[in-house]
Amino acid sequence: MTETLETPAKRLGLLLADPRVIRAIELVWHEADLLDRKEYDTWQGLYAEDGHYVIPIDPETEDFANTLNMVYDDARMRQMRVTRMTEGYAIAAVDSARTVRTVSRFVVEQVADEKVVLRSSQVLVAYKRGHHDLWAAEVTHTIRLSETGDRIALKVVRLVDGEDAVPAAGFLL
Repeated sequence: MTETLETPAKRLGLLLADPRVIRAIELVWHEADLLDRKEYDTWQGLYAEDGHYVIPIDPETEDFANTLNMVYDDARMRQMRVTRMTEGYAIAAVDSARTVRTVSRFVVEQVADEKVVLRSSQVLVAYKRGHHDLWAAEVTHTIRLSETGDRIALKVVRLVDGEDAVPAAGFLL
């Protein structure tokens, strides 16, 4: 009897067909849609209470608490960021860019009954005052799975130009 070895592409196909992975990918796509529609209050509800949203400067770091980051938001900081973007007079809210993002090239890093870790690519086009900006990043999502609702436990956005001077953004990555 001949045994057929799985190719990396076939293995990836099997992982992408896993219902836990499908749930995680759907949550990531839902997050992207909410951000493009500027539904920031709803976006916050996608995060676990102890979840973090991180944009590190160092592309190699995993120790976000002890390194300099562009963004390192826990629930309190996410709430403050959303408040600045949605209430009162703040340049981030008044003159924010319109965005369209594509999230693709999913790589499954880890799958368990209670957690899925996905790596993906994100390309975001922002339009403001007749000018387009392009933001590209590798994004890692750690999704906590639950019967009461899947939540983002960690989102790490590694900008391709994160070590360079990055312009201020009136939107969330």
